[in-house]
Amino acid sequence: MAIVVIGGHSRSVGKTSVVTGLISALREFDWTAVKVTQYGHGICSADGAACDCVTAEHSWAISEERDRSGESDTSRFLLAGALRSLWVRTEQGRLAEAMPALRKKIALAENVIVESNSVMKFLRPDLYLTVLDPSTADFKNSAREFLDRANAVILQDAHGATPWQQVSLKPVAGRPMFPITPPEYVSAEIVEFVRASFGRAKSEGLKSRKLTTES
Repeated sequence: MAIVVIGGHSRSVGKTSVVTGLISALREFDWTAVKVTQYGHGICSADGAACDCVTAEHSWAISEERDRSGESDTSRFLLAGALRSLWVRTEQGRLAEAMPALRKKIALAENVIVESNSVMKFLRPDLYLTVLDPSTADFKNSAREFLDRANAVILQDAHGATPWQQVSLKPVAGRPMFPITPPEYVSAEIVEFVRASFGRAKSEGLKSRKLTTES
């Protein structure tokens, strides 16, 4: 199994569109897709509705999407061609509590694609891509924290917008940078980069297993 994580510096910068684009372009990878959502105070992880509950079972939840209408992000994953689509919901800062259950659910997956920044605290993916849009001023702390682990940057054409004044992009200097112009979020170059990266990950995994067996 290989894992790719798609992050981004803010909401609505195209993370879901990148995930669906890669799923559609690389259907042979038999994806299990995962979306991670962390709620603020007063929102229940069980269903995403306003809630005053403080019980432990409401601190996180994982559900499997069945709907293929494309009306939700996880439904879009299925519509794009994912074999399975999971939605992980947790209270802010409590993703760690959901990780053991998520690991079990993806244990037998062929390949996994995750939409999240914060999951980088708990996973060492084979590939981490971050989506940046200079026209969106907000820059999440989670995106900044893991920026140096990005294998490549997907950069939206912001029509001359000035990049962030308080955020250094030095951590990704020299990394591959793929320009995109919405509504196209995944280019042929991005697809080939992911395909080549997964090929290397599979080769290295086989080599590692061989060395373990021989030792």
